[in-house]
Amino acid sequence: MYPYVQVGSLVKDWRTTRRMSQMTLAFEANVSPRHLSYVETGKSQPSAMLLARLSDALDIPLRERNTLLTAAGYAPKYSNTSLTDRELAPVRDAIDCILKQQEPYPAFVMDRYWNVLMTNDAAGRVLGTVRGDAPKHMNILHQVFDPECMRPFVENWEDVAGDLIGHLHGDIAANPSDTAARELLADILKYPDIPTAWQEREPGKAPLPMLTTHFKHASGGLSFFSTITTFGTPRDVTLAEIRIECLYPVDAYTTTFCKKLAM
Repeated sequence: MYPYVQVGSLVKDWRTTRRMSQMTLAFEANVSPRHLSYVETGKSQPSAMLLARLSDALDIPLRERNTLLTAAGYAPKYSNTSLTDRELAPVRDAIDCILKQQEPYPAFVMDRYWNVLMTNDAAGRVLGTVRGDAPKHMNILHQVFDPECMRPFVENWEDVAGDLIGHLHGDIAANPSDTAARELLADILKYPDIPTAWQEREPGKAPLPMLTTHFKHASGGLSFFSTITTFGTPRDVTLAEIRIECLYPVDAYTTTFCKKLAM
């Protein structure tokens, strides 16, 4: 067996996932097609610089770029710092600012797998009022899909859940080596009454450009649309995977309700 077959196999898998020919990838990464072929078959060890160019051309996430480097015998390039570490204090301050500015409307900080890392006070107030107590899960997907959590309180559940499962299928299609995402999908699909069509990614169907969620509430429905904020050009795995979701009221009733709730 050739000595560098592991990293070569990873490069080929990513090229196949991105539906790029060897010729196209070689052109984009400024390497000869012959050398790229040797890399993919394990005959040649790619330099760290070549792996960087290939990763850029293939749009590989930072976590998986570290995997490529390790497979080739190099040290990981990108740090994976906990959000609670001292060196990310300026980032936490920026996130805190976003969360506070979002008041009196909900905001959530999530990781790559939709686990909630932080929220503003409005998130607890609004969801607590809708459900009557805190959500059962600290994962947005589990909250939405679990019949014992937020699912009964989402009036347009099929629209919201269908959009979220579409995002998860898209994440897996973009990074098929992500076993954690596949395990999350498998867990989500175990919930009852999941449409059969959601078992697989629907070809050609893109997530909605803007998702509106309608919550059931005793005093009247609450409606929000959401936006997702990410950090541009991050050099740390944690920062690359953070998503900040902010919910904004769709109508005057929801606006007034959230403002009164904050008093």
